[in-house]
Amino acid sequence: MKCSNASLAKAIRVKNDDFYTQLPDIETELWYHREDFKGKAVFCNCDDPYMSKFFHYFSWNFEELGLKKLITTCYKNENVNFFSENKSEKAICLEYIGKRNGGQVPTPEEIGIQRLKGNGDFRSKECIELLKEADIVVTNPPFSLFREYVAQLMEYKKRFLILGSMNAITYKECFKLIQDNQMWLGVSLRGKGIEFEVLSDYPIKKGSGRIGENGKKFVKMGNVRWFTNLDYEQRHVSLDLDEKYYGHESSYPRYDNFDVINVDKIKDIPKDYEGVMGVPITFVEQCNPDQFEILGIANNVRWIGYECLTIINGEKVYNRVLIKNRRV
Repeated sequence: MKCSNASLAKAIRVKNDDFYTQLPDIETELWYHREDFKGKAVFCNCDDPYMSKFFHYFSWNFEELGLKKLITTCYKNENVNFFSENKSEKAICLEYIGKRNGGQVPTPEEIGIQRLKGNGDFRSKECIELLKEADIVVTNPPFSLFREYVAQLMEYKKRFLILGSMNAITYKECFKLIQDNQMWLGVSLRGKGIEFEVLSDYPIKKGSGRIGENGKKFVKMGNVRWFTNLDYEQRHVSLDLDEKYYGHESSYPRYDNFDVINVDKIKDIPKDYEGVMGVPITFVEQCNPDQFEILGIANNVRWIGYECLTIINGEKVYNRVLIKNRRV
């Protein structure tokens, strides 16, 4: 099955944001961050506890991770028999402090369901008060509200591990956080796609998804990544550079009217160039902040942080991240 971003683009247009992350994808990424959770309160504020594998992961691993508390809220759902339909004008909240029964994943009924006064929107006053209690937020927020969601996390100075479209890198607000080393990409989805479970009425087109056991539907999206401000060891591994600029200048054309060389592939970044380089936006997945300085992002119509248009001999070049090697 090929990776396609058509479903993601459609979801952003029509605000169909019911994409459910699968447990193996959560387990793989959380493996790199386990030490960050000891003694912490975790908030999953976009999660139906019946459908959410985030709730499953944290409730099952509560004692092993040494969590203090697990809080989850669900948008527009209060009837436990109809989770994920988003038909209620009110919502529910679950708070779990461990001591599960019989070594099994606790059900919402075993934990106890608290009914919210409002609809559970992460921007509501009730959910903001819960956010203030939390140390780390982990969830798959609505793609269509990603800017607003991240802005709220930063406003309340929260640590987080969330899923979002790779295109968010080019959002002015998000890129500024990446540039200032306040947000970066996670480990496990680099260069890969992710498969989400979707609701039964979600349209599956040929090549973009599949129908699994018991009629469950899944869509594959190659343009989704983890975004976080939880540091990890792999982020500080230096990128091996083999190519040279001097003596091979013709391989690195400059942008029209800007003293910036273009690098089409990350593997071709020269190890001896001290100036500004325009590299593919996927570079941010591999950026070691100790090795490279991110100056901005540029394309043929706009720029962020560093004035530059990516045009070579009158021809447009796709978006580029503008960087300098700190070690030259």
